[in-house]
Amino acid sequence: MPTSEIAVSLRVGTLSWRLRLRGVAITVFGLAVLALLMALNMRIGDIEMTVAEVIAGTFDQNSPAHFIIMELRLPRALTGALVGAALALSGAIIQSIARNPLASPEILGVTTGASVMVVAGVVASGSVYGGTSGLLATLGIPALSLLGGLIGAAVVYGLAWRRGLDGYRLVLVGIGVAAVFTNVKFWLLTVGDVNDTARAMVWISGSLNGRGWEHVMPTALALAVLVPLTLLGTRSLDALRFSDDTVTSLGVRTNLARALMILAAVLLAAVATASAGPIAFVALASPQIALRLARSGQPPLLCSAVIGGVLTTAADLIARTAFSPLELPVGIVTAVLGAPYLIHLIWRARK
Repeated sequence: MPTSEIAVSLRVGTLSWRLRLRGVAITVFGLAVLALLMALNMRIGDIEMTVAEVIAGTFDQNSPAHFIIMELRLPRALTGALVGAALALSGAIIQSIARNPLASPEILGVTTGASVMVVAGVVASGSVYGGTSGLLATLGIPALSLLGGLIGAAVVYGLAWRRGLDGYRLVLVGIGVAAVFTNVKFWLLTVGDVNDTARAMVWISGSLNGRGWEHVMPTALALAVLVPLTLLGTRSLDALRFSDDTVTSLGVRTNLARALMILAAVLLAAVATASAGPIAFVALASPQIALRLARSGQPPLLCSAVIGGVLTTAADLIARTAFSPLELPVGIVTAVLGAPYLIHLIWRARK
């Protein structure tokens, strides 16, 4: 029997899962790679540190490196890993529901809606860092981003609903709404003050610069709540790969299952975008990489989340060090790495 087909059944009460050995192995290996990348992120920077200095800075408050590690580098590394995991998990859910490898949170209006709301707040308040009036001063960028992402997803979902939710129609409506939101965003950038909109472009590109514990905690809390819930919905997600008639015959309430899983995907993507901006291609590429590594029928959720954390953390390391002292937004690096992969997916679909 091939390694990818070896599975172990896990039962808790009336719930059961099948754990494929290859998927578990890839997930564990990915966690090890993620830990290594995070350690490198904390060691490498304007001030180079040894492994001993990193360990001392993490656990010893009297260490000279304590502030650098605990207040600057560790929160940034954790934010990158958690945001990548949330985006990848969101992408895996959406691709499974839409039955389309090109589906991602962008087509649900989450990232584009968040971008429009943040840019609108910048234009209205006059400063990307707070301002003295308007929505931006009242809510701040993370809250505006979360609100915009939820509004964008609600618009797409409402327009795509026709006595039920079809994955193909969801993709088409999402592409159209994303195009409208993108043009609104660019129009707002042209009418805003050039200095403020230039700084807003950094957030729009997706950036981990200046991330602190206030960015780590919301994403960690969202993952802590939503990951178990999505794993509980794995049976419904597996069933949604088939036609609606087949799914109904399996006893799954199609529309309710889709709505709940899409809600989880929207919340994951919205919280991640609020913490680091719309980081491109992580949600698109990570589930497909996990699917091919695990050799499963659809993107495995936990494996996708780990791959997303690895991609984002690695991209942040490249963004910080490749052109030092110049630091790139992490979203630019993920876009450069992800664009060829998108072309590859389109080419495979064409064939």
